[in-house]
Amino acid sequence: MPKLFIIPTPIGNLEDITLRAIRMLKESTLILAEDTRVTRVLLSHLDLHKRMISYHVNNEHAQLEETIRQIQTHEQVALVSDAGTPGISDPGFLLVRACIERGIEVECLPGPTAFVPALVVSGLPADRFFFEGFLPHKKGRQSRLEYLATLDHTVIFYESPYRLVKTLEQIAQVMGAHRKVSVSKEISKMHEMHFRGTIEEAVVYFSNLVVKGEFVIVVGKANFANSEPDNS
Repeated sequence: MPKLFIIPTPIGNLEDITLRAIRMLKESTLILAEDTRVTRVLLSHLDLHKRMISYHVNNEHAQLEETIRQIQTHEQVALVSDAGTPGISDPGFLLVRACIERGIEVECLPGPTAFVPALVVSGLPADRFFFEGFLPHKKGRQSRLEYLATLDHTVIFYESPYRLVKTLEQIAQVMGAHRKVSVSKEISKMHEMHFRGTIEEAVVYFSNLVVKGEFVIVVGKANFANSEPDNS
């Protein structure tokens, strides 16, 4: 019987991959990769040579039926993204839903997701949180922020280096410049860093830097009181 395995891959250090993930990659007869070039680096590190086909955000709708056909003709298929867990701000949802509708078994291995370590090291409450991921680029962005400002939760965003400062400025305008925030960059990589302070302070800090890498923004709820910022 065909089966789809969702396999998280390291978000930084390749040593973060689990023993089970390595075994499932070895046993898979086909790998669906967000970017085959990126996945080939990981497979080379693991000394694996596997057939791969592309499955990414620009082709997942158009090639969904063909991808399902590929899964149905293979005994065990792995879906991987460039980093982290497929389906979390990465392609995966459409394929998982289509497999379930067709009676194809789906299993997801536990593994890396950038927002979890960013939340844990933020120093902000982690008992109740809301994962927003990437905000809409244009339409609905303002109304979405206004809704998130009403939540009595820690709120987590993903952002690219190109929009980081603009997004922080917009969060400050809507949620309040003095809210506590933690901004994490390049988690599990050589240049991992965390800024902790107010949103206003974060805007100033990152406006004076040439920012690179992917960012996780963790915003505390409105009435959360914390100690002085600790930047490292």
